[in-house]
Amino acid sequence: MTRRKLVSKTTVSKTRTIKTGALKIAYKTAFGKCFEGDIEKILQNKTFQKNKGKINLIFTSPPFPLNRKKKYGNLNGKKYINWLTKITTDLKEYLAEDGSLVIEIGNSWEERKPEMSTLPLETLLSIKKKGKYSLCQQFIWFNTAKLPSPVQWVNVERIRVKDSFTTIWWLSKSSAPRANNKNVLDLYSTSMNKLLKSKKYNSGLRPSEHKIGAESFLKDNGGAIASNVIVAANTESNSKYLANCKKNNVAPHPARMPKHLAEFFVRFLTKKNDIVLDPFAGSNTTGEVSEALQRKWLSIEIDAKYASSSKWKFTNGN
Repeated sequence: MTRRKLVSKTTVSKTRTIKTGALKIAYKTAFGKCFEGDIEKILQNKTFQKNKGKINLIFTSPPFPLNRKKKYGNLNGKKYINWLTKITTDLKEYLAEDGSLVIEIGNSWEERKPEMSTLPLETLLSIKKKGKYSLCQQFIWFNTAKLPSPVQWVNVERIRVKDSFTTIWWLSKSSAPRANNKNVLDLYSTSMNKLLKSKKYNSGLRPSEHKIGAESFLKDNGGAIASNVIVAANTESNSKYLANCKKNNVAPHPARMPKHLAEFFVRFLTKKNDIVLDPFAGSNTTGEVSEALQRKWLSIEIDAKYASSSKWKFTNGN
């Protein structure tokens, strides 16, 4: 994907919690709102239900089904499947007819065994079946900076290799959601640029029996079609958000998503002024990216500290 620096000049209109009916708004910006609260309760709120049928993209990374409990909360086993299935089924009503649900479901391992759990796959199948979603495509997020894990099997006993990817599933309300891969083109390789310049390459029949035409690769389309493997390191260390967390002695969210990941799907599946929702916002990377790309956004975060501190992605201040 051709990367452009995302710059948001938005200011936060309110830094204190605003109560609207039963909804708590942690802050607002020119394009969006961050709600503080439990997604299950907010979806039942009559004011929030006005968004039904209007959301163009739900992009989120809910807590993973890990055996070791995390500070941001996570369930496991059948409870996890039922919990996430119920939420995603309810969320379907909020999608526009051509809207998409893009959800990261992290890998999981069996407790005290060097065996991968099928729980993430069981969760996906449950979401698809109960929610009657169409499964558009599978994506892989390859995190080049991910630490070796599970520690016991990878670092200590050395009987497994580093688990360095997670799966992102693109589902939709219909089989033909809005999407345009021209919005997420990769830069051409050096060899492709040379080919476009020389106008010469070996055409004809390949060993795979594919026939390459004499002019098939002579048109400059502005970039290469992106693959479903997204490479993005999670190495943020000097952002405005982290600087303000440190300044105010506030612990940053421990599972922050790289902006490139959210940017890919927001560009791919929406257009300007569309509405993007993240029901498990964390540090609100989805809102930050949506704001910079001039998409309207709604974010929900259950932890008051994380909801409040995420405003520093949009503005400086105390």
